[in-house]
Amino acid sequence: MKHVAALTLALLILVPAAQANSLCAEKEQEIQRQISYAEQHNNSYRVAGLKKALSEVQAHCTDSKLIASHQEKIASQKREIIERQADLEEARLKGDPDKIVKREQKLAKAESELKSLEKRQY
Repeated sequence: MKHVAALTLALLILVPAAQANSLCAEKEQEIQRQISYAEQHNNSYRVAGLKKALSEVQAHCTDSKLIASHQEKIASQKREIIERQADLEEARLKGDPDKIVKREQKLAKAESELKSLEKRQY
């Protein structure tokens, strides 16, 4: 019974620690995947850029920075939606059907991008 309690305690300590590194590790894995793809397609310039990005992630990545960056992207997208809504309203006031359709499409795209960003849990 003591072993089970000790194992449970160890897991409770180690699992959050492993998850804390998961955001940066996930980013590193994605870059590694892109490097492999670029190498398979003989894209040396892309490989060089991705290797530089990988070294930057390995040197400077922290979960808090990733979370803050993600929150900023969400805030920026919300500002974009407000701007698109204003553009749509302006087009409606002018009564130009073509501009209204274009503005509605841009607004829908911006809203879709926001939903996509919000789905990503950090």
